[in-house]
Amino acid sequence: MPLSRRGSGSLVLPTGQTLAQHTRTQDEEQLPHATKRTMADHLRRFETLFTLTPQRMRIIVSSFKETLETGLDKPDQTVPMIPTFVFGWPSGNEKGEFLAIDLGGTNLRVCLLNLQGNGKFEITQSKYRLSEEQKQDDGQKLFDFCVDCLKLFIEANSGEDGILQLVPGQKIPLGFTFSYPCKQDKIDHGILIRWTKGFGSPNTEGKNVAEMFREALSKHDLPVELTALINDTTGTLIASRYVNPTTKIACIFGTGCNAAYMEHVKDIPKIKHLGIDGDQDMAINCEWGAFDSFEHEHLPRTKYDIIIDESSNKPGEQAFEKLISGRYLGEIVRLIICELIDEGVLFLGQNTYKLEVPNAFDTALLSLMESDPTDELLMIIGLFSHFFALETTLAERQFLRAIARLVGRRAARLSACGIASIVEKMGYIEEGCSVGADGSLYNKYPGFAERIHEGLVDIFGERGRNIVTHHAEDGSGVGSAIIAAMTKERKAAGIYVDL
Repeated sequence: MPLSRRGSGSLVLPTGQTLAQHTRTQDEEQLPHATKRTMADHLRRFETLFTLTPQRMRIIVSSFKETLETGLDKPDQTVPMIPTFVFGWPSGNEKGEFLAIDLGGTNLRVCLLNLQGNGKFEITQSKYRLSEEQKQDDGQKLFDFCVDCLKLFIEANSGEDGILQLVPGQKIPLGFTFSYPCKQDKIDHGILIRWTKGFGSPNTEGKNVAEMFREALSKHDLPVELTALINDTTGTLIASRYVNPTTKIACIFGTGCNAAYMEHVKDIPKIKHLGIDGDQDMAINCEWGAFDSFEHEHLPRTKYDIIIDESSNKPGEQAFEKLISGRYLGEIVRLIICELIDEGVLFLGQNTYKLEVPNAFDTALLSLMESDPTDELLMIIGLFSHFFALETTLAERQFLRAIARLVGRRAARLSACGIASIVEKMGYIEEGCSVGADGSLYNKYPGFAERIHEGLVDIFGERGRNIVTHHAEDGSGVGSAIIAAMTKERKAAGIYVDL
């Protein structure tokens, strides 16, 4: 049973901190309401906690840049800076039919790409829902499910009336978008370092996920050859470059967060032993969501961030991601609200048990709260009434929207710090560059992109306007297929065929 909010009491948080409860029963007359002045006093406290000054941002960028360089220099670092064995940029003239599988945070997607050259393509795709149980089930069962869906897709799209016309004996190259940190020694091989985004399938971490996928493939007679194992961010980098030649960096701001960019092989000391020409370029999958994990020396974590970290399935890990990704922003706001309920500030005399459920406050609700266009904030009235059976005063609604704005703005400004660290490392600030960005936060959260740009100007001054983000092409589908095409061409030409 959820805790009652009637009367007084206390709540012990995972951190060991004890919070007092002061609430009233609904049958009391003339319930006191939070006034605008009271809420303004509380808001100032949270503004101090969640506001990032330009000076603090520049300090974070400097530390971030050092972390990126360490990851390129040494293996097995917290931010692993994973070489992807995607060599150079696409020509834009890749042609042919290619398959892509995208194992994302919520859905499994199967795509058929017809690359037509000149940066043009046609895509056919199907989505398959992943249950929370499947995310925690045995790893091999997860890959068996992926292949089952691939089989359904091929059967549905081949035959006389299908768009996929198969020649006997033909093997269609497949790019597998596996958006979790893997150590790669070649492009069709990947040892899972750790699950992220809420996955926890046992018997998978430390294993070659490409081999597990091939084992699942072997159970069916499918005309498919696994050609490339990629991360969605790497795919986003290549797909965005395919249609926008000014793209130099790609980022994902969604359920998780990550970045990829093209690095000079001579500046990746940890793969020097492979004997690759130093003048070659190779895409790097940063896995920057792990920045400042374990030590927590650089990022401005609040007590709410610490509670989320300690109650997560990976305490101490993915420190950067837990401050900026869509998986966590709503929970940060929920914890703030619950604390103020306990202090007798919000929703006096009402039963707030629905808000006590962890993760009950989705980040999508923050997006709606920030975008409420009405003077009375009618959308927020509806949200709290519908989802939590709570009535709100105007002062409460104004405060709640301001809190959403603070948390969302901090996420965007920290995202700008990550972009700036790559820009500074690669020396892109003078010439400028485009950043392909994707993910639900970037695409749907009001003002997120504008706040990133504002943050870049705060870090670099007016030169920050040289760095422009744009909506990225579909990296996990289109990018995966393009990389499969690039890999097929490279190996056919006899270039680093063992990589």
